[in-house]
Amino acid sequence: MEGVAGQSSVPPASSFDKSRILDVKPLRTLVPMFPNPPQAPPFVCSSPFGPFPSGFSPFYPFSVTQGAQTSAEPQAANQDGGFATPAAAVPLRSFGTPQMGAGPHFSGASNGDTGSSFGLSGDGFTRSSKRAAANFHEPNSSQKRPRKSRDYSGDATKRVSLSTALAVSPDVRDDGNREVVTYVLMKFDSVRRRLSQLEDAKESPSGLIRRADLKAGNIMMTAGIRTNVRKRIGAVPGIEIGDIFFFRMELCIVGLHAPSMAGIDYMTVRSEVEEEPLAVSVVSSGGYDDDAEDKDVLIYTGQGGNLGGGSITKKDKQVSDQKLERGNLAMDRSSRRANVVRVIRGMRDAVSSMSKVYVYDGLYTIQEGWVEKSKSGVNSFKYKLVRAPGQPSAFAVWQSIQRWKAGNTSRAGLILPDLTSGGESVPVSLVNDFDDEKGPSYFTYFPTVRYGKAFNLTQPSFGCNCRKECSAGDLNCSCIRKNGGDFPYTSSGVLVSRKPLIFECGSSCPCIPSCKNRVSQGGLKVRLEVFKTKDRGWGLRSWDPIRAGTFICEYAGEVLDKAKYDADEAENNEYIFDTSRAFDSSFKWNYDPELIEEEGPVDSSEAYDIPSPLVISAKDVGNVARFMNHSCSPNVFWQPILYEHNADSYPHIAFFAMRHIPPMTELTYDYGLSQLEHRRKQCLCGSPKCKGYFG
Repeated sequence: MEGVAGQSSVPPASSFDKSRILDVKPLRTLVPMFPNPPQAPPFVCSSPFGPFPSGFSPFYPFSVTQGAQTSAEPQAANQDGGFATPAAAVPLRSFGTPQMGAGPHFSGASNGDTGSSFGLSGDGFTRSSKRAAANFHEPNSSQKRPRKSRDYSGDATKRVSLSTALAVSPDVRDDGNREVVTYVLMKFDSVRRRLSQLEDAKESPSGLIRRADLKAGNIMMTAGIRTNVRKRIGAVPGIEIGDIFFFRMELCIVGLHAPSMAGIDYMTVRSEVEEEPLAVSVVSSGGYDDDAEDKDVLIYTGQGGNLGGGSITKKDKQVSDQKLERGNLAMDRSSRRANVVRVIRGMRDAVSSMSKVYVYDGLYTIQEGWVEKSKSGVNSFKYKLVRAPGQPSAFAVWQSIQRWKAGNTSRAGLILPDLTSGGESVPVSLVNDFDDEKGPSYFTYFPTVRYGKAFNLTQPSFGCNCRKECSAGDLNCSCIRKNGGDFPYTSSGVLVSRKPLIFECGSSCPCIPSCKNRVSQGGLKVRLEVFKTKDRGWGLRSWDPIRAGTFICEYAGEVLDKAKYDADEAENNEYIFDTSRAFDSSFKWNYDPELIEEEGPVDSSEAYDIPSPLVISAKDVGNVARFMNHSCSPNVFWQPILYEHNADSYPHIAFFAMRHIPPMTELTYDYGLSQLEHRRKQCLCGSPKCKGYFG
């Protein structure tokens, strides 16, 4: 029987009478009963750590090689049969294990904590634990009705394929590049937003969703929409230092960190004489007592030792000594080999205190490891990781921003702490740390658009009749009906899908001002900064991380008569937004209905439908949007939104994040192309997809 201590737990074949019929009794107890015939060795139940009776020896992986102890005397066993707790920090070498060739323990562990990686059930849950030492799939006592599994092997028109969508080879897909990584992350978040929308409205076709991120990850894995499947030590193709992620499943589907919960990811490497696990990445997000304040040094706590192998929610929940196995053993071997390890740091989201943001901080090496007592009095492994020099800043940028916000450090190059002069609820800094220019040309700050006349609808429009706030799934709300029956935003205020036109509640609606269908009317929500660029004048960026679908600002200014603009203003005004320009028609941001098994006709059109061409000038009057530069590979897109007041409709141009945007990254959108070539300007965006001109 596996796990029984002894030289041989199976008697010789000659001792069996093969003609004898065993008298098998029904199982009546959960207590194991073992036979002890005279010809078999006596059964011994001993702790795997000893002590062992005479004639019995420890078995792998609990055996300790000769000379493993640093002291002259062997360690004494405690009452529980384990090693006695060291009184002070002990070198990690004291907990060594035999060579990998001594047993098959890691022969199938090439994917690291495979049980923790993608152990998703049909409802999108994972039962893995943070830095778990093992993965257990408990039987569910309350069985749900079986669900129809997705079949992606049928009609190709019903299948979303990464290679067909991007026209890349399987090799490029499996190893990834920037374009593929961006596509996968945007596809994941589009599915997640739709699932969140369905859950908010209690309209999920497959029952309770609970965690839309886990469900979306399960869908992506099943459909094969992922990249960087091949594990590697070092940098991951298509992922840049400083990239941010709002969900652990995003780390999985792009190959940055495979386990969806465990903190250590590792792979098995075969050398000339042995196989051994090596760490490839770690996530430090506060689940254990890590020392993560230094921008270049991370003191990382090993995995395991928590109650029942479950997730740790508080730092004082560790109840037993950690073991030198799996991820901990991989960290030990990586410290000996000095291979680089990817480090992902998790931090609290400034916008949502219940969420975390994960930032890829680059490559580190493990300088040393040791064992020390945790706050709960048990032994924990500690590893000192030092950041490799010469890498772009990532976590250091976050630390600088926190000091700026707290007022502990003045922002270098600061000209004005708030160029809006209180016009926004969130201040907007004006900074020039590039040259001596003192600021942009004078303009009047105004947070929204000014209309000289109303843009009347083709038919009368009326506000909703909601008394508190509009609720997702409430078809009695006229504003929801205008949006096709779907609430346009999730409960956290994130835009779900691009629409030809979005209808928000207006001033005549009796719902409260904080109604979630007034997202674009609440002003700035992230801390923005106007800064001087190298060769494109003034630009706009954010101190805060921005989640895909987050409202950033609207394009404020004065609405111009189209004919007047064409005749008088075209040549002299660089601060123009014109909806009649040609925009990239290939851009697709919405989810694919097939991925979530939506049936029936679904209006997935992303082509804008504005009642009348809209031209806005921000030359003399405007807001922060006037500083947003053009890019042929933008990270922001615009969306027309309509509110009504006394049956008059007022279109607004709102900007939303196309994908997750790290702090201090310039915000850009596509200006479009005018039909008149003489109005176009040379593009300096530097994108690989640069068209050469814009405007």
